[in-house]
Amino acid sequence: GGISKKIISVDAFERGLNAIKKFKAYIDQFEVDEIKAVATSALRTASNGKDFLKQAETETGIQVQFIEGEREAELIYHGVRRAVDLSESKALIIDIGGGSTEFILCNEKQIFWKKSFEIGAARLMDQFHHTDPISKFEIEELTKHFNTILHELKAELIIHQPDLLVGSAGAFETFAALCDEEFTNTTQTAFTFDLNKIREIFEWIIKSNREVRKQSQFIIPVRVDMIVTATLLTRYVLGLHPFKAMQLSGYSLKEGLLFENY
Repeated sequence: GGISKKIISVDAFERGLNAIKKFKAYIDQFEVDEIKAVATSALRTASNGKDFLKQAETETGIQVQFIEGEREAELIYHGVRRAVDLSESKALIIDIGGGSTEFILCNEKQIFWKKSFEIGAARLMDQFHHTDPISKFEIEELTKHFNTILHELKAELIIHQPDLLVGSAGAFETFAALCDEEFTNTTQTAFTFDLNKIREIFEWIIKSNREVRKQSQFIIPVRVDMIVTATLLTRYVLGLHPFKAMQLSGYSLKEGLLFENY
């Protein structure tokens, strides 16, 4: 509710603290020796972000570290390559968060280019999605915004020519569930999309209203609103380059924190 105003709203502040307290209860239950906690775009840019982290530490003892977008992208890469077979061919990883979206061009051995952009789903929703369903005008304005912001990504795609697009967790888990309802009953860390089917899913999401999305058993409550801008961003990226395949990685930033040194 406050991302464009660069503030954590009172309700969100309380929800965040309660979530960390819940995590801390599990941490204590399992007698964890080491805790890694990081804060990303929404907290980086919030005027009361430091206040939130200070209160979280006071109430739980957990020290949270701010990380920049470049570091975020590295951690996402470390998570994704444990979930998806990247091989020696090049891939573009896209991680759509609430405040920012990270793009990583890579293969299984290295990162060739990485960048974080302040175009997370919540930020885009707050700026562009004000009608239900989203209007043609809003979609056009959003597309203009992408054209302005993502010119560097376009240039890097031409240079590196990736075959595979990998979406890490988040909205891509919703896309996978909508494509194949059996996905929700598995513990698989990767999912391969049918490109024709996913384009049909995109059209359904974009044309749907909030009530229809809310009734879908495959769209969790926190994504009912943000899934629209996440869909439009994903569709835009798919249209920038002739990708041969698209996959979901069930692992992302938090798994990258676990895996980067192993």
